[in-house]
Amino acid sequence: VQLQASGGGLVQAGGSLRLSCAASERTFSSYVMGWFRQAPGKGREFVAAIRWSGGGTYYAAYYADSVKGRFTISRDNAKNTVYLQMNSLKPEDTAVYYCAAANPLTYSSGTYRLPDGYNYWGQGTLVTVSS
Repeated sequence: VQLQASGGGLVQAGGSLRLSCAASERTFSSYVMGWFRQAPGKGREFVAAIRWSGGGTYYAAYYADSVKGRFTISRDNAKNTVYLQMNSLKPEDTAVYYCAAANPLTYSSGTYRLPDGYNYWGQGTLVTVSS
């Protein structure tokens, strides 16, 4: 599976950006998709994830506390793409953002917050928020 992230850039505090991640996988709709970020000098941090829930009847979204209420993860299975809408951006959101995909056949329940829970990673897109 190849993942191509895009949409990063420079934005002022309080502004918005939308990140996109296009996947090459035909069975994309069943994959757990996540966004992580890594600021300079820091480790990779969970941002958001989206996966099947309710026995496969709907998608559930999960967020880090630091972005809850400001960021929204969504997916368009027809386009094999997952999005991260980022609003009310803060300087502390500055980081390289990575999208990740977990194969549903090997995914371990509850690991969507962990980098090790994912099999595939995109190349990262830089988001810089100026104060």
